[in-house]
Amino acid sequence: MTIAQWFIFVGGLLLFMGMTFTVLKRLPVTSAIIYLAVGLIMGPTVLNLFHFNPLKESALLEVLTEVAVLISLFSAGVKMPVPFGFARWRAPFLLATVSMAASVGMITLFAYFLLGLPLGAGVLLGAILAPTDPVLATDVQSRHPGDRDQLRFTLTSEAGMNDGTAFPFVMLGMGLLGLHEIGDFGLQWAVADVLWATLGGIAIGVAAGTALAYLGWTLRGEHHRHELLDDFLGLGLIGLVYGLSVQVQVWGFLAVFFAAVALRQTELKLANASRRSADSRTAPDIRHADSINPDPDVAPTVSQGALIFKEHLERLSELLLVLLLGGTLYPDSWSWQAVGLALFLFVVARPLSVFIGLLGTRTSRRMLGMTGWFGVRGIGSLYYLMYAIQHGLPEALALELMQLTLIVVVLSILMHGTSVKPLLNLFWRRGRGSQSA
Repeated sequence: MTIAQWFIFVGGLLLFMGMTFTVLKRLPVTSAIIYLAVGLIMGPTVLNLFHFNPLKESALLEVLTEVAVLISLFSAGVKMPVPFGFARWRAPFLLATVSMAASVGMITLFAYFLLGLPLGAGVLLGAILAPTDPVLATDVQSRHPGDRDQLRFTLTSEAGMNDGTAFPFVMLGMGLLGLHEIGDFGLQWAVADVLWATLGGIAIGVAAGTALAYLGWTLRGEHHRHELLDDFLGLGLIGLVYGLSVQVQVWGFLAVFFAAVALRQTELKLANASRRSADSRTAPDIRHADSINPDPDVAPTVSQGALIFKEHLERLSELLLVLLLGGTLYPDSWSWQAVGLALFLFVVARPLSVFIGLLGTRTSRRMLGMTGWFGVRGIGSLYYLMYAIQHGLPEALALELMQLTLIVVVLSILMHGTSVKPLLNLFWRRGRGSQSA
């Protein structure tokens, strides 16, 4: 396809999605399935009008997936509806750590014993496929900052955290393959890639998000009354936090997510403090009455202003990347090994790892079942694979892992995308029924 044809094709697809948005929302499928179907039809699978080679274009695909994940992580972070507290965040924290490790372990064993991969490649494959995706899982994530649904909150915060907690396992797998220094008995890996990179990423994110919240609130206050470009501030926060994290070798995905969480939560605290201050006044100053908004969800904030723009970017990145994904596959790209791995991941590894992680938390069976099923794999997995390729993964092994990963992601889009709306409707309907009984 020529550049002009690409403009016509993508422009037509955007017009179609924009004009039929209301109709498509009623269909029992996600938008990612539509993009994937178009990519498969236009790609080598059917018409062969274009082909995207992820191995040759691994550097480009790494950047595209990296940006998409960062934007999605920021959007997920600012949608967190409650103050950060261990009681509410315990479940997603366990999912992003204990369940993550269990899932990586099970995939490693499957790859080593049944697929015949080396141990290091098995660990790397587990790290690639274990984290849930913040880009393609928007239908099961919090819709807005006021969304109080526990299932959506759990899945959103898990996806936000486990894109960072998977990185130590990526580095472990690369270390076992001789592509990264992990030290004697893995000591360097434990100190640098686990402790320092994880805690450092969280600290940088929280500090930057909190600082921006105070700065934005002060500039918008009645003393300064500055107008701010929230879109620029949101993108600037992402770029600054991620760049600084990479510079000091901590996990930037974690940093960006927690920067967004800290930004939103700090702004909520400032808005509530402003409301209490206004309520405590016996004689409010009418001259400044329009500068005080007691509703934290209505008061202008950086997080709210930036969220709308980020969601548009998120939709565009989903369209582009899933379209390219469809254009990577040939009819012979499918194999029983890849399909078997996907089924093992969706039906065994994910549900079992969720059960292990949430054991003892008194999570209901309904919540366990839904959380165990909706472990969507997608753009994050592609990023980790491209990252490994760009850091010296041998071509033969890269091709094998790529074939397995692409099929798992495609099947995740299809299986989770067709089940999300009916299962969520059933989940909420039963939940309302049990509450009214």
